[in-house]
Amino acid sequence: MVGVALSRWTMSYFAAALTSLIIAEGLMAAGFGYPAASIAAPETLILVHIVTIGWLSLLMCGALFQFVPVLIARPLYSNMLPLPTLGLLLAGLLALLLGFLQMAGTVPPHAGYFAGAAILLAAGFGLALWNLGRTLWAARPLPLPARFVVVGLCCLGVTVFLGIVFALVLGGIATSSHLLDATTFGLPIHVIAGLGGWLTFSAVGVSYRLLAMFMLAPELDGPTTRGTFYCGTAALAVAIIGGIAAICTSGSVTMMVSAAGVLGLLGIALYGRDMLHLYRARKRRTIELNSRMAGVAFANLAAILVISIGLLVAGNFSQHVGIVVFLVSFGWLSSLALAKLYKIVAFLTWLECYGPVLGKTATPRVQDLVVERRANKWFVLYTAAVWCAAAGLALDAPLAFRLSAAVMLLATCGIVRQLLRTRRLANVQPTLRLPKGVRPPHLLYCWVQQP
Repeated sequence: MVGVALSRWTMSYFAAALTSLIIAEGLMAAGFGYPAASIAAPETLILVHIVTIGWLSLLMCGALFQFVPVLIARPLYSNMLPLPTLGLLLAGLLALLLGFLQMAGTVPPHAGYFAGAAILLAAGFGLALWNLGRTLWAARPLPLPARFVVVGLCCLGVTVFLGIVFALVLGGIATSSHLLDATTFGLPIHVIAGLGGWLTFSAVGVSYRLLAMFMLAPELDGPTTRGTFYCGTAALAVAIIGGIAAICTSGSVTMMVSAAGVLGLLGIALYGRDMLHLYRARKRRTIELNSRMAGVAFANLAAILVISIGLLVAGNFSQHVGIVVFLVSFGWLSSLALAKLYKIVAFLTWLECYGPVLGKTATPRVQDLVVERRANKWFVLYTAAVWCAAAGLALDAPLAFRLSAAVMLLATCGIVRQLLRTRRLANVQPTLRLPKGVRPPHLLYCWVQQP
């Protein structure tokens, strides 16, 4: 990895994403949105899109700009596009939130909010798709982890397309009966394409490479890994393509989603087996904090599946879908994201600062940039708070949910503080912190672009 090009603006994506997460948790702690409001309420939609676009999507885009080149051993197509992409996405998110506030009667009506959101988000995600797509296209044939990302990017395209349709309909701009039907019945497809395809499937692909790299484990490309890819891809295709076809032909979207769920369960089971194999086959015997907490995220995913199956068998899934979405967003995706961020920020900071002088002077190890015993308690607290919040939702105890969300906020701030210390080199011994030729890293961008 020494000598690999660093994405100059990845840290800016991470900073914007973490800010969005803190805002979302603060809103939940204040009683804004679900469960104080219904799932379809504008306040809940604001909260959902701060999490899915502001937190998870910005984080994923920033990570992919850095790690897609690592997956395929080729440079990013354009290092100039990530900054305008970030600006467009943030502006589009702001316009979308204003549109929802208009629906809630909080801001004066304006016809341009949803239209502006549709244009800005389409442009922002379009630039991201173009940049990453051109990068991947030039590296064919692709290694297996990169193929996961390709499917994830396709799902991002579907998610954005449906989101644009929803925005235009909500803004009163689109009145076609087909678009109205898509808005009425297409929400499950939008959620599956976004949370299941774009965020989860991309995260699965990247995790195969990062976990193997960080734990010094052999990279996987066997039958179970390919089975994970094919089952997951088939599940997404059935849910998205079959679901859209069902809408167009007045068929059953629920039937398509249920059929996709069977394939998805098989894919997740194979993925879990692969992750267990990576942990067992690792050469790094001491499991670092990021890998331990990634294991907790995988356990959370398994628990979410068990809960979902139980709700389906009991016929109560639709009544408790909010709990499942909450757990997928915070118990699975956010837990994995925070765990990997803890390592990625240290790793990229080390590459930026000490990679250029490696072999020329004494340098710290990557692990010297962090102090795990300080961060461990915040990760444990975050995980416990997520499950307490889910219990509050299940028991219809909004006060318990808000208190748990406040603890999630506290834990997240504790993790962010550790990331800031890492970025500031505050944990490195003074004698090794800034040898000759090394300058302190900037918080929001990388100083160097290595060839």
